[in-house]
Amino acid sequence: MDYEEETEEQKQYTRMTQTPIHKLITTLAVPTIISMMVTAIYNMADTFFVSQLGTSAAGAVGIVFSLMALIQAVGFMLGIGSGSLISRLLGQKRKEEADQVGSTGFFMALVFGLAVTALGLIFLKPLMKLLGSTPTILPYASDYARYILLGAPVMGGSFVLNNVLRSEGKATLSMVGISLGGILNIILDPIFIFGMGLGISGAAIATVLSQCVSFCILLACFLTKKSTVRLHIRNISRKGATYLDIVTTGFASFCRQGLASIATAVLNVQAAAYGDPAVAAMSIVGRIFMLVLAAMIGFGQGFQPVAGFNYGAKNYRRVKEAFFFSLKTGILLMTILAVAGWFTAPSLMALFRKEDAQVIAIGTFAVRAQCLVLPLFPLGVISNMTFQVIGKSLWATLLSAARQGIFFLPLILLLPPLIGLYGVQLTQPLADLLTFAACFFFLVPFFRELNAQVEEQERTA
Repeated sequence: MDYEEETEEQKQYTRMTQTPIHKLITTLAVPTIISMMVTAIYNMADTFFVSQLGTSAAGAVGIVFSLMALIQAVGFMLGIGSGSLISRLLGQKRKEEADQVGSTGFFMALVFGLAVTALGLIFLKPLMKLLGSTPTILPYASDYARYILLGAPVMGGSFVLNNVLRSEGKATLSMVGISLGGILNIILDPIFIFGMGLGISGAAIATVLSQCVSFCILLACFLTKKSTVRLHIRNISRKGATYLDIVTTGFASFCRQGLASIATAVLNVQAAAYGDPAVAAMSIVGRIFMLVLAAMIGFGQGFQPVAGFNYGAKNYRRVKEAFFFSLKTGILLMTILAVAGWFTAPSLMALFRKEDAQVIAIGTFAVRAQCLVLPLFPLGVISNMTFQVIGKSLWATLLSAARQGIFFLPLILLLPPLIGLYGVQLTQPLADLLTFAACFFFLVPFFRELNAQVEEQERTA
């Protein structure tokens, strides 16, 4: 390591451990919020443009979203698993081990993506039926999914590159890569779908091309040494413990995203009993709240490296301060968005399918029900990210499994037979309410432990 590089690393360490918490988290959160919002917006753009092709086409986007959520599940597991370990290792000034973790996570993601591409293309139509496709939706879903599967290796690799940059505290570089790809997707959607007459396949091609652009930009940050962590094939770990640590640390993210995929598939199956308008409406509602929740998750990803760095450096008071600052800010943000969502719900639904009054009615009720519990969402996000980044993997996994697994799946199976379509619309809000309550079972012992560490440090000082 040369002197210039060592000095730069020391500057970054000082920044992460001494900058005032509110300033540091806000600085890191703004780029991550922009990245998450752009990603959610281009997903909404896909839904918007595809919806113009008909109600069945709109439903297909919801079906393939389950597949994308599964790819994201493994991508997030490897990306956040690597990133959480890297932030702690850099906080402990263990740079070479951070290089190993980053390289191992990146190449694992590429191999996984190739496996998904091969298996997904072989079993394409059975897979679409398994994810909840009706006979009328199946042709659209198959055309859309075919191209998404081809982009799986690039998507997986991008998640790791993105999270490694964030873990270093270099969220702006991450934002540039993700945002430029997302903007390109929005531009290409109408050109490919309508201008070139490719229909729903055009939306998928636009998504894959934009993912490739994002991947190249993010990879360039590492090739040009703008990142602290160095990725190289020779840095891939030969120790099984490294792979286990990445998977264990990121498993909470896998549960969160993987269960999101399963939950969406089961939701589609339950909604299909009420026709294509119900599937389309719940698909659109899902995309709307993906945009809303992206803002909170983006803010949480600005908080996460701060918590990890300072926990690794044993600055426990800063970890506590970061938690409560992020929680209060998140509640304020979600409350504002909940009020806005309640009053604009019919207009939001009409943006996508103004020709279908049934879609608008079903979606409006679901949007408003979700808005009622939206201010509770930040506690789950910040708690989960805290446990994940400090190494409490079991707690993080249980909490991440709660929202769309432990609570959602039983509710989506039980409620529709009891109260019909209302059961489909109310399952997610009720699951969010129960997840909020569950957080306190983990937070009480955590803060008891953290406060004891703070008091011990103050006595020693």
